[in-house]
Amino acid sequence: MSYGFGNMIQQLRKSPKSIVFTEGTDPRILEAASRLLAGNFLYPILIGNEEEVYQAAEEAGYNIRGSAIIDPNKYEHFDEMVALFCELRKSKGMTPEKAIPMLRQGNYFGTMLVKMGVADCLLGGATYSTADTVRPALQIIKTKPGNKCVSSCFILVRPSASGENEVLAMGDCAINIKPSEDELVEIGIETAKCAKIFGVDPKVAYLSYSTFGSGKGEDVDKMRNAAKRAKILAPDLAVEGELQFDAAVSPRVARTKCPNSDVAGHANTFIFPDINAGNIGYKMAQRLGNFDAYGPILLGLNAPINDLSRGCNAIEVYSMAIITAALA
Repeated sequence: MSYGFGNMIQQLRKSPKSIVFTEGTDPRILEAASRLLAGNFLYPILIGNEEEVYQAAEEAGYNIRGSAIIDPNKYEHFDEMVALFCELRKSKGMTPEKAIPMLRQGNYFGTMLVKMGVADCLLGGATYSTADTVRPALQIIKTKPGNKCVSSCFILVRPSASGENEVLAMGDCAINIKPSEDELVEIGIETAKCAKIFGVDPKVAYLSYSTFGSGKGEDVDKMRNAAKRAKILAPDLAVEGELQFDAAVSPRVARTKCPNSDVAGHANTFIFPDINAGNIGYKMAQRLGNFDAYGPILLGLNAPINDLSRGCNAIEVYSMAIITAALA
């Protein structure tokens, strides 16, 4: 791939970032942190009791000397954090009495470290659910100006015969169950931005069971309208829709179904109508197409915060840490 982990690491060497890991005693986190420290381009901040973190690292055989370890129960700026959190959540009636037990939790504490500028980004979810990672982000970091929703995409990578990797982007496969037309417009534009980080020149296909009116229905209209609006909001972006998947990826089929489209037959960034299609689609590519899947990468937030699968391994943690920092 023309722009991948190697190039991301080079960029991070020029401008190193710090990343919060909310589960500091997890062996997978510790292995990834050890590897990041050896690379000297991304600085881990591990949340947890210092003695317990070092003990877990020693038992697992990982050297994490040089990483920062922050214990929510001993953090010297905790009072300041509580005050800021109460201010951010005052419309919800947040009080110090309610805030303190919440901020002792790694997911809320780590997110506040990003909000306070102590860290550049956050990676969680090795033991937390997606909801437990996304909820603090929505409450504390919130969406970027102009964005109304948080969405997600997966980056899929597969070696090709030419020696360069084939890279695809797929959204939204993890967050929005049945996105509205407005949300689909944002999802398409944000997924394309993420694809560019991986060296993809995005050609965005809004997928459907219909190609250019071959089928009828509300879902068809939604995808067609979202594609049209995305073109207007991002005129430099190559967008087409609605397209069936075969028309989106097969030049032969595209010549028959939509011969005048610059995207059809060459799409590499796919927008699904709902989470059912998205989740099934990326997993089919992963399992049957032998793609490596990276994500879900959260999109639309004011700062990079990403979620791990609870079934992840240390290599996936390491890769997602690099991706998260690159988004910073």
